Amino acid sequence: MTFFTAMGFYGYGYPMGFYFDPTMIFVIIGAVISMWASGKVNSTFRKYSRVRSMSGMTGAETARKILDSQGLYDVQVRSVKGNLTDHYDPRTKIVNLSDSVYGSSSVASVGVAAHECGHAIQDAQGYAPLSFRTALVPIANIGCNLAWPAILIGLLVGMSPFLQLGILMFSLGVLFQLITLPVEFNASNRAVALLDQQGILQGEEIAGTKKVLGAAALTYVAAAAAMILQLLRLVILFGGRDRDN
Repeated sequence: MTFFTAMGFYGYGYPMGFYFDPTMIFVIIGAVISMWASGKVNSTFRKYSRVRSMSGMTGAETARKILDSQGLYDVQVRSVKGNLTDHYDPRTKIVNLSDSVYGSSSVASVGVAAHECGHAIQDAQGYAPLSFRTALVPIANIGCNLAWPAILIGLLVGMSPFLQLGILMFSLGVLFQLITLPVEFNASNRAVALLDQQGILQGEEIAGTKKVLGAAALTYVAAAAAMILQLLRLVILFGGRDRDN
């Protein structure tokens, strides 16, 4: 949480304590959506982590079988610490599976492992949204890190170009969240199809995996929504600063 988010820009143009910023509703809505999505994915994963797949294959074994079926023998599968810290690194060509996924044979773990393999397949096939997102990562990181300092400088020195620059930089983070959505949904669709084709999961197990991956996708939707709401708030507060002066 940033200083501005915590303070809610109270006192902007008004004496401290005499003005409530109505745009704080955007922050509150974003926080509620994010918390709901986080709770949803955690509860769904816990539910299906107690359901053992009939194949008995672990997340690591699932990943290896899917990757080999697509000819991706050079992509490694490794275990990483943490809970739901699973990710595919296109720079090193490694599918990283968390402790709760790597050695588990649950429907939830198998689904998550397959999802990360979906990203590896996207990378191998040159899936455009993934390539764009990967290229955008350093730019978006820089933009998000400099957005708030630029806005703070703009407020302190009273120069609207800094405020507008801050909003533009924050927009890069919003763009990253938006391009993430098709990447994640596509990886999940690939995962479900491959789990079925390879006979790793069957029947109700497929339905369970869809619920796990669907809940996970909600976290990305929530993150995008929260960023958009924050951007809208910034535009309302500072976008028309020149006209106000």
